[in-house]
Amino acid sequence: MDGPVDGTKLILRFKPELMDALKEDPDLLILHCHSLGILSSNEYNNIKDINIRSRQVRDILDYVICDNKRALSFLRLLRRQDMQETFPNLKFLQTLQINKRKTPKTTETTAKRKLEMLENEQSCITNSRIVTEREMMKVARYIGKNWKEVGIMALDMSTTTLQQIEEDNKLHIERVFAMLRRWSIRERDKATATRLYSLLTQEENCVDPRNISILLENS
Repeated sequence: MDGPVDGTKLILRFKPELMDALKEDPDLLILHCHSLGILSSNEYNNIKDINIRSRQVRDILDYVICDNKRALSFLRLLRRQDMQETFPNLKFLQTLQINKRKTPKTTETTAKRKLEMLENEQSCITNSRIVTEREMMKVARYIGKNWKEVGIMALDMSTTTLQQIEEDNKLHIERVFAMLRRWSIRERDKATATRLYSLLTQEENCVDPRNISILLENS
């Protein structure tokens, strides 16, 4: 793998496998992430207070995918021998060349590498931007009749909120858009396009990642 590695995209690509492998002992994972600075103290406390293991792992992944440096540090942590022994289903990560770097031999190579790193950094920042109403309307087209299930499972909405949205909006797409907008208002600065993509493409939510890839596109 040549050039800078995009840890964000790697985690998004292997998110189902990571969710399955890490849910056995998320408490240990949380402690390691906090001690290494991968998670801030506020993030650590927020995740620690969650009682459902799968949601703890989901939130860890959601935090780290918004910053490429954190994502790479997280992947390197998971490749450590002690973590591999604790989470044997992480063995597939050994095939990823996360640390590979080429030694620049010429000024031209060095300049090209710096440009690639800058483009990668800009891509990460773009993917961490707040999701727009235009994007949410486009995404709403691809969430079907199970929108309430998506709201509960992916967006942590209450049934009362969803019922109110249903009563206030007659058309299906308006209901889904209202749900997504309510989520963005609640999450404020955490309502990023990347995070919404991550939440909606979890296996149990059945939203085809290809249909909502607009959330990962550069603006």
